[in-house]
Amino acid sequence: MKNIRNFSIIAHIDHGKSTLADRLLEKTGALSARELKEQVLDTMDLEREKGITIKAQTARLHYKSKSQEEYILNLIDTPGHVDFSYEVSRSLAACEGGLLVIDASQGVEAQTLANTYLALQNDLVLIPVINKIDLSQANPDLALEQLESIIGIKREEAILASAKKGTGVDEILESIVERIPPPKGEKDAPLKALIIDSWFDNYRGVVILVRVFDGKIRTGTKIELMATKAFYEVEELGYLTPKPRKTDCLSAGEVGYIIAGIREIKNARVGDTVTEKNNRARAALPGFREAKPMVFCGMFPSGKTAVEDLRKALEKLQLNDFSFHYEPENSPALGMGFRCGFLGLLHREIIQERLEREFDVNLISTAPNVGYRVTKMNNEVIEIHNPSQLPSPNEIQKIEEPMIEAFILTPDKYLGGVLKLLENRRGAQKKMEYISSHKIFLTYLLPLNEIVLDFYSQLKSVSRGYASMDYEFAEYREAPLVKLDILLNREPVDSLSLIVHKDKAYQVGRALVEKMRKIIPRQQHEISIQAAIGKKIIAKEVIKSYRKDVLAKLYGGDYTRKMKLLEKQKAGKKRMKKIGRTEVPQEAFMALLQIK
Repeated sequence: MKNIRNFSIIAHIDHGKSTLADRLLEKTGALSARELKEQVLDTMDLEREKGITIKAQTARLHYKSKSQEEYILNLIDTPGHVDFSYEVSRSLAACEGGLLVIDASQGVEAQTLANTYLALQNDLVLIPVINKIDLSQANPDLALEQLESIIGIKREEAILASAKKGTGVDEILESIVERIPPPKGEKDAPLKALIIDSWFDNYRGVVILVRVFDGKIRTGTKIELMATKAFYEVEELGYLTPKPRKTDCLSAGEVGYIIAGIREIKNARVGDTVTEKNNRARAALPGFREAKPMVFCGMFPSGKTAVEDLRKALEKLQLNDFSFHYEPENSPALGMGFRCGFLGLLHREIIQERLEREFDVNLISTAPNVGYRVTKMNNEVIEIHNPSQLPSPNEIQKIEEPMIEAFILTPDKYLGGVLKLLENRRGAQKKMEYISSHKIFLTYLLPLNEIVLDFYSQLKSVSRGYASMDYEFAEYREAPLVKLDILLNREPVDSLSLIVHKDKAYQVGRALVEKMRKIIPRQQHEISIQAAIGKKIIAKEVIKSYRKDVLAKLYGGDYTRKMKLLEKQKAGKKRMKKIGRTEVPQEAFMALLQIK
């Protein structure tokens, strides 16, 4: 065990952690030159397209130090975007140390701070790495100054590196061996292994990735999953290099995978403890904190996809991403589907794309919204995740909305635009301080529903990409909120309903009906689009119908023949309006995202 090191790489998005992971794999010979490619631990097409890490990946590296001693380094990569902080917490639970990567051209960012606090909560030893020193705009001295003043780590502890060119990688590997402590645990104690990830294999069932804390596990061992009290026999053990390699035994301190013919997806819960059936551990390991969804939307099957296909896809995806939640929902407009909960807007977008690509399902998803707490007149408190669940106004005593504490780092020259954006989103300033000569750290209290749509892109726009943000849930707070209904031909479409602030209801309703008039295609009958608060219509647009030329076949005769055909067409249009169904495209449900 003294020659094992478990570490992760933590950083703000786009600070070069995937590139650094590539160099570590290359230097330790984990993959051949033919197998190496850029961002090798980013295995999904989506990760490569968007340039972000979504899933935490692991790799076992074999390293010979300068003292000619052999070491096993278990690298656990982590995502950098705020929506995937749950993935980061899972990775850190399996480690004793971490590489804190900071971009030399951008310095300390909001997510750098958030991940540092997460690491310190897990008692991890941090090795700061100032990356991208080869860039012309790099300023390593400023990054080192921020490391000392903001994070509180001495500049002498930092390693200057360029992951792209391989500079400083040897020094990083030596630091991992020297500074990060070996794992603690007893090889002869009863088996205790923490499930840090799991995924579904169509041929082998559920594959679970574990960090062994105590004891040993061998092929053929009868194991118990302590939370679900399920028993299985180990069929195969192995570790990832990042390619899977079989082994006969995993012992304390090691990270590897277990295949045990687990077919019930719900049994292999991330954060559960694996122990031996005949030599049980007395108590389970502390699992991860439960991820609380912050953003909700409806997902409904369309085209050839059946509800059952979507349910199976959601079940398999949830196994791989335990921070995502879903429950059945029935919509009069869209039929049977599921109400899904996510950690943020990017998380929602990634889940939808993964469902469509990996499971080949066709979806219609509704505009995202947040959860609210409603106190009824009889003092009953309910949580609602869908505007259609909101009781009638005469039953409501008060509505409380979730508030978040946002931490924003911005260069001082963009401060005016950032402050204006925060004020427009009903933000309340808690703190503003200079953390370096040109960088300001803002702490604001904001309603979650104000940032969940396009806030992140607006922040990047007003700061030209230099501002960064992290946030955490703060509290529920009472607010004057109303339900905004969208009616098509005087019939409310529950999937298009919103809960908005009273002062913004008219602008949002007006903008939404104008947007939908452009999106919904013309049909054989006239379509009336209305925005309403209760019984009061606050905005209206009309989409004119197609009109067939029924007079084309007439070549003369009395004008009454012409009137007869026009009246017949009019009656048909009226009947069609009553029984015809308006086709609403997917874009209409996402129109809210495009409202400025």
